[in-house]
Amino acid sequence: MTEKELIKEAIEARKRTYSPYSHFGVGAAILLKDGTVIKGTNIENVSYGLSLCAERNAMFSLISQGYDYKDIVMMAVVGDTDKPISPCGACRQVLAEFLKPDTKIILANLKGDFKITNLEELLPYTFTEIENV
Repeated sequence: MTEKELIKEAIEARKRTYSPYSHFGVGAAILLKDGTVIKGTNIENVSYGLSLCAERNAMFSLISQGYDYKDIVMMAVVGDTDKPISPCGACRQVLAEFLKPDTKIILANLKGDFKITNLEELLPYTFTEIENV
């Protein structure tokens, strides 16, 4: 699967957004080694802190469905933004739990702009383990 094909999967995921408060839909798609694509979209709640971003929904779906995060090849995130969208800090930290630092992450928008990056660039000083426990 190409980067552009994975972006299309994220756009499809975005169509299922539940964002009645912000009206800002985001889609995410994760490609696994066997070709499986796990999708997620943002889901809001009137108590905004209880909302969940597309990236975390996709990752948590992957884990809860029994897939192995070690099989992740790349991930795409799409939003209706001027420039390619970028994950929030909470999503970056969750991705740090499951992605290798060099895993390809494609940030895109609905206009067709995209940037290929990785976790190491998005979150250079990751909090990856609890010290002195």
